[in-house]
Amino acid sequence: MASQSNTVDVSEIIENQKLSGFLIGLVVISWFITFFDGFDMISIGFIARPIMMQFRLTPVQLGNVFSIGLIGTLIGGFGLGWIADRVGRRPAVMWATFAFGVLTILLGLANSYGQLLVLRFIDGIAIGGMLPVAWALNIEYAPKRYRSTIVTVIMIGYSVGAAMGGPVANWLVPTHGWPAVFIFGGILSILASIALMLMLPESARFLTTKKRDPARIAAILRRIAPERPLPANPNFILADEGAKTSDFTPSVLFRGELKWITPMLWIAYIFSSMTAFFGANWGPIVVQSLGFSSAAANWSGTANSIGGALGGLLLMRFTDNRGSIAITFMPFLAIPFLLWIAFGSVAAPMFLGFSLFFTLSFISTLFLIGGHFGLHSIAGIFYPSAYRSNGTGWATSVAKIGSIIGPWVGGFILASSIPRQQIFAVMAICPAVFVVCILVVGILHNRVMRREHETGGAAAADIATAAGD
Repeated sequence: MASQSNTVDVSEIIENQKLSGFLIGLVVISWFITFFDGFDMISIGFIARPIMMQFRLTPVQLGNVFSIGLIGTLIGGFGLGWIADRVGRRPAVMWATFAFGVLTILLGLANSYGQLLVLRFIDGIAIGGMLPVAWALNIEYAPKRYRSTIVTVIMIGYSVGAAMGGPVANWLVPTHGWPAVFIFGGILSILASIALMLMLPESARFLTTKKRDPARIAAILRRIAPERPLPANPNFILADEGAKTSDFTPSVLFRGELKWITPMLWIAYIFSSMTAFFGANWGPIVVQSLGFSSAAANWSGTANSIGGALGGLLLMRFTDNRGSIAITFMPFLAIPFLLWIAFGSVAAPMFLGFSLFFTLSFISTLFLIGGHFGLHSIAGIFYPSAYRSNGTGWATSVAKIGSIIGPWVGGFILASSIPRQQIFAVMAICPAVFVVCILVVGILHNRVMRREHETGGAAAADIATAAGD
């Protein structure tokens, strides 16, 4: 830190803060907005069959509806990340939440296949753009010892929101039809955006990086550490990131150690997203195609979402303590359970009753989505504040390649004569690739952490310095 008496290191105050009401409040409001994001994104899977019947869609056409929303999330991740690194995290999150609330309501009013495609695409832009910016905001307020835990807790909101699609569909669809599910989620999302206007802070790291509004930074720091006096006319800096404030270009994501971390992270994200979004979109229909009832399929999907959240909870403290390499064991353990579902009933047709299928599906999802949560928890930790939203946004947007491919391929498989349960064998390829990629990332991450320990510096500063070379 500089020697001037009026210099204040914002990163040092954030790193040494207590688990205060400010940080807890930020996590709580972020949890709720990701809850509605998850509900609005995933609820379509629970009402897919009535939509399919009303518009007389083929499995391929329904797969197009799923995938075009995910194409929207890809664009949203790039676009909102770019906006957030220029105008701020707070307005990007707030307006994206309001937008996907309105668009989700409009989805409930769609009366043709074409309208479903257009609205789902635009809705996806808002939904996909909000999440990485919300992660970046929380990472920028969390001490390193809590970062993975906080991101995981926030993403549990997404899984719980996704899980609520089943009960809400079972509640509303029989009496009000499938549009009521979208309208319900959209109204709640709009209310959440109003709460954001009142409660969501801007990132103090962002404001410091952009040299904006010292009085606003000072007010935020007093909330974080009220016991810490600030000098008159403070000069706010980020000692753990240096003075780099240049505009973002994608090339900075591939400099220094990032030249390996970034592509391995992206590949792992793509393959993890293939399984996550295939299960979220097609899961209930696959379960029904295996002979189970619509209500049972919805409850199975809800249980799987809860299982994924549980997997994230089990993993989060290991990631904070052991680094990114800790997340590899969950996708590795998912592989035998996926193969059991795929081939167990081939060897003995009556082998998989609903109870056993439900159990195996729950366990495999716990491991798959737990690992996916682990990716979310590490996606932003390698990038400095100057372009953290861009770095996280690019990672999650590239991941949408897998999100798009998963539901799209699923539509073709369901339209074919391939036995339904054997799709789980194809899914097992994805966690295998995930494991290899994150092993590489984990080795590099551990190297940076060891260097940080030896020098007393910060890993983010090391990577930021390399990125600026």
